[in-house]
Amino acid sequence: MLIYHFVCPAKYRRAVLTKLVDLSLKEICLEIAKRYEIHFLEIGTDIDHVHFLIQSITTIAPQRIIQIVKSITAREIFKQHPEVKNQLWGGEFWSKGYFVGTIGRSNSENAVRLYVKSQGKEKEYTELLKNQQTLFDH
Repeated sequence: MLIYHFVCPAKYRRAVLTKLVDLSLKEICLEIAKRYEIHFLEIGTDIDHVHFLIQSITTIAPQRIIQIVKSITAREIFKQHPEVKNQLWGGEFWSKGYFVGTIGRSNSENAVRLYVKSQGKEKEYTELLKNQQTLFDH
């Protein structure tokens, strides 16, 4: 099994990831996990992009994983939230590009998991880092 950290910006970096859209996105991802060998370890949203921490089998290429995630989530979000489609005049939810990196099973996984979980919560993330650093200093 491999763990990937994906970052996907909304089209035009529009601030379309409201709390309601965020909730729908996470529910859609749970359904994707049931149908594919893609397991969402964390999903962190900010107003204009999403971080996914995904574990999958080695035979599925990262390009295929994100293609599945982006196409299904976009279709379902537009279906459930037609107002979002009006904000994205091109008819696409996601930007064409994305970031992907692999994560090792160690402290790096924990650090990335914490980072993804804290998306959209800058103050909370800063406090967590400060507390974590205090632990390492002792």
